[in-house]
Amino acid sequence: MFFLELAVMLLWAKIGGLISNRLKQPSVLGQIIAGVLLGPMVLGIFQETETIKVFADIGVVFLMFIAGLETDIDELKESSGSSAVIAGFGVLVPLVMGAGAAYLMGSSIVESLFIGVLLTATSVSISVQTLREMDKLRTRQGVAILGAAIIDDVLGIILLTLLVGFVVPASADAGILTVLGKMLLFFITFGIAGYLITKLLVRYSGRVNVGNRVVTIAIILCFMAAYYAEELGVAAITGAYFTGIIFSSTPFRNKVSYNVQQIAYSLFTPIFFISIGLKVEAGGFGAALGFGLVITLVGIAGKIMGCGIGSRISGFNRLQSLEIGIGMIARAEVALIITNLGLKLKVIGHSVFTSVVLLVLISTLVTPSLLKYAFSKESSEEMPGV
Repeated sequence: MFFLELAVMLLWAKIGGLISNRLKQPSVLGQIIAGVLLGPMVLGIFQETETIKVFADIGVVFLMFIAGLETDIDELKESSGSSAVIAGFGVLVPLVMGAGAAYLMGSSIVESLFIGVLLTATSVSISVQTLREMDKLRTRQGVAILGAAIIDDVLGIILLTLLVGFVVPASADAGILTVLGKMLLFFITFGIAGYLITKLLVRYSGRVNVGNRVVTIAIILCFMAAYYAEELGVAAITGAYFTGIIFSSTPFRNKVSYNVQQIAYSLFTPIFFISIGLKVEAGGFGAALGFGLVITLVGIAGKIMGCGIGSRISGFNRLQSLEIGIGMIARAEVALIITNLGLKLKVIGHSVFTSVVLLVLISTLVTPSLLKYAFSKESSEEMPGV
């Protein structure tokens, strides 16, 4: 039966993604909605089984590995300055606003912090596509959005790592120093291993015909890093992300990225996003609607305000700051991954999970139209002075 279930889920994910793309939305939206339709919320055909969870976990690890592969270290270094300021405020303001709003609405401190952290995540793929269509990707604002998004993701991963490190060992009565010690051990080990692996691959890249073996090696190291991170109380996705960063500095970056994406997007990540929809429960949706709308408004306002403040400090005018803030409001994969992790660790409930799905849907849908409106307003303001 599992093979039939898998076939049906992949078919629905494909159909949902295609419809979403036809509507000029990312395929992830259609896949999540397909999961909602298949799950207990609507048709009740499927429920999340242990096997689906395993496939979804592999999908999450691959997603973060790909995110690491797509992180340009040189671009990250060059995007210091204004992008760092924008990203800093773009993380701080949503974190404080989100955690504060959740706490005032009755969430626990840990749950509130998780909500704050997931609101720091940014998915700029929608903004990038919109800016490309408007021929604004290479403008000063477009470059600032891209640079800030890279730093934003790194800061989000660090915050998530710290939070998970404090939450998970807490059940084993581990002290703060133990948690920090394990994290330090992880990053030191990873830093040394990353340096050595990068040097070896760069040195022998021209002498050895590695073929597709380098892809297998990359996946092995990714899974080992995910396991090692989990053992040290750091999220498995953190290990996967930093493995991707290691390989992003090698000559095999494009080869590994292409092949891993073929594996991930063909099977594992669609199952992950379908599983997100399966978690949305009919009974909890109505109760989560009010909370979800508040979190959505706070999430959108937090990014616009935070990135807007950072942009103004960095020398952008009022309208340009608004454009940058709008370009950073969309949430997708990373927010869902953090929420899924919080649900697995039992520090957030299904109502929060449903609220975040609502945030992802709304923020993704409104970003293109808001960006187009902001840039069209800039063009109309520039015309009289031309």
